[in-house]
Formats: sequence, structure tokens, C-alpha cells
Amino acid sequence: MGKRKYEQVARAENAELTRRKILDAVAQRLREAPAEPVSLERVAKLAEVSRTTIYADFGSRAGLFDAFVRDLWERTGLGELSAAVTDAEPRAHLRAAIAAASRMKSRDLEIYRVLHAMDRLDPASAGDAVRHMEEDRRGGVEYLARRLADGGVLRADVTTEWATDVLWALTGFDALDHLLTGRGLDVDAAVERLTTTAERALCRPADDPEPRP
Repeated sequence: MGKRKYEQVARAENAELTRRKILDAVAQRLREAPAEPVSLERVAKLAEVSRTTIYADFGSRAGLFDAFVRDLWERTGLGELSAAVTDAEPRAHLRAAIAAASRMKSRDLEIYRVLHAMDRLDPASAGDAVRHMEEDRRGGVEYLARRLADGGVLRADVTTEWATDVLWALTGFDALDHLLTGRGLDVDAAVERLTTTAERALCRPADDPEPRP
């Protein structure tokens, strides 16, 4: 490797290391003081960088939180959730998507809880990061409800809109947190309750070969 190429690689690695330190500092601050607004000065100090570096890497406070949420998704299981959506059978898609989303949140329950609390109490504190997260969930829920309807899987008395509403409630962070934290269930038990509730509430019996007119 030539000297110039080596220097380019070293700079890229250093830049990625700095970016990682900043994102980790945001997570640390959220855990240390979940009820306080996240100060960029404090994040910079924890990451041992300047505020200028944060702005250079992320553009703005909102850009930092958007990047933080994307990184959170990727490290907690976005790939598994994306794979669940590709399942060819609608009923399997239903169960796999709820399971993947639940396991994803459970891998860093504390951070997901803080982000959702921030969105309720002070939406501006995290930019639009959580809203973007919820808009993605809304799109996924609407797509799943349409797949269930188009596949003839829904019960005769369940409309696509009704299915969307039920899925929205069951896939929200609070539904999972109530089972894990409030009821003390483990992730497997919580996933089984959520997926089974969704399937029984929305879908015709699996042994019913044809949708009812």
C-alpha cells in the first residue's frame, strides 16, 4: 500500500472511531441522566472531542440524533426486521415482524425507553429522530395490514383499517415494555403473547382454508 493510500485509510479509520465515540457518548448520557436534555457540551466532553467536531460530523443536533437512532436500529436488529418483511406468507410475516421488532427493542430497552419518553415530554430535544422511527413503524404496520387483507388472512369482521389500529397498538414500545418490565416476562414469553394476541385478534383460524365471504 502506498503512503498516500495508507494515509487515506488511516484518516477514514480515525473519522469512524471519532464518530463511534460520539454516538457512544450520546448513549452514555441517555443512561446516566434520562430525565435531562442531552447537552452537546457534555457529549463532546464524554467523547473527548470539540462541539465543532460534532457539528462537522453530523451537521446539527437533529442530525446527531438521527444518526444515533439509525445506529441503534442497526446494532439491535434492523437486519432481522428487514428479513421478516420479505416472508412470502402473510401470517408468517405477521409473527416474524412482531417478533423481530420486539427483540430489536429488547436488546437496548433502556435507550428505547428514554427516546420514547423524550418524544412525549420534549419532542424538540431529540429533533425528529423518534418521529422518524415511529413513521417507519407506521408504514410497516400499514403494509402488513394490507398484506393480511390481500392474502385473505383477516377474519371476516376485521377491516384493513381495524387491523392497522390493532397492529399499531401491539407493536408500540409501551406494549413490549409493559410485559418485560411491568410483568417481568422474558423476551420469548413477551413475543409469544404479542404475536399470538395479534394472530387471534386479526386472522381467521389457520385450519380454515378459505376466507369467509
